[in-house]
Amino acid sequence: MDFINKSPLTQILESLFTTYKERVPYVKKITKAMIDNKLVSSQSEIINDHIAFRTLGVKKLGLKSFEKIFLHYGYKKRDFYRFNKKKLNAYWYSPPEYNLPRIFISELCVNELSNKCQQIIGSYIDNIKNDPVDDVNLNDVKEVISFFRKPLWDLPSLKDYKILLKESEYASWVIYNRYYLNHYTISVHELPEGYNTLEEFNDFLLNLGIKLNDSGGLLKISKDGLLKQSSTIANRVLARFKNYQESYIAGSYVEFAERKVLPEYANLKPSKVKSIHRRDGFETGNADLIFESTFSNQVKK
Repeated sequence: MDFINKSPLTQILESLFTTYKERVPYVKKITKAMIDNKLVSSQSEIINDHIAFRTLGVKKLGLKSFEKIFLHYGYKKRDFYRFNKKKLNAYWYSPPEYNLPRIFISELCVNELSNKCQQIIGSYIDNIKNDPVDDVNLNDVKEVISFFRKPLWDLPSLKDYKILLKESEYASWVIYNRYYLNHYTISVHELPEGYNTLEEFNDFLLNLGIKLNDSGGLLKISKDGLLKQSSTIANRVLARFKNYQESYIAGSYVEFAERKVLPEYANLKPSKVKSIHRRDGFETGNADLIFESTFSNQVKK
């Protein structure tokens, strides 16, 4: 996610991506293979469909807090999504410019967890008395970048992490990783022929030895058939917990998306097709399965 034209927003996005790719080896492996096979000539040519964040849905945190940063920089709040079994709410946000990624922000409905898990989460966040984003000068790029890198609560204990893991793998991921970038997404339909369908690109990835999330199948397809998604499983990272305890846990991952041309534009020549002619937004069923890229049933395979 390198941008040729620099702006305050692209500087923030690039900073997020720099930290993310250092912890996700698949990013460099996939990018190198795409360059070696002449799909792109550099990282900057890869179109990023969207990036995603996970948050805790409690007062002073969650969606209403986190979204302020991106709304300030021109993003528009779009559709709402509900994931009942995972106890999650989410929205997506459209970018101010076509060449920027969409943003998908989800939050855990903490009040729907067991009392034990609510107490554990509360022990880390109850000392946050004010919305931390309100203390950030959103016009100061360096301050915004610093906010993303600053832990908002103490490092959890391994014991607390494991208790949360049993009830909500999403909760355990957030309590350790905080506002860390969860994934970025390669826009497959923008690639050269032979690689510009998700079926073809998945084969390319599998031939590289990349492990893909197979929850619900390798391809996650929207009900209208116009949005196809897949993802790697999360890389396992050695995490250091409170009191210097260590354990391997799920980190972040890479997603891939193919957005089909809308039926009303089916007669357009390929050279004339723009992003506005393609399926936009997200799909609850797809996203529900993509979430599991960090879940134990995938990561431990």
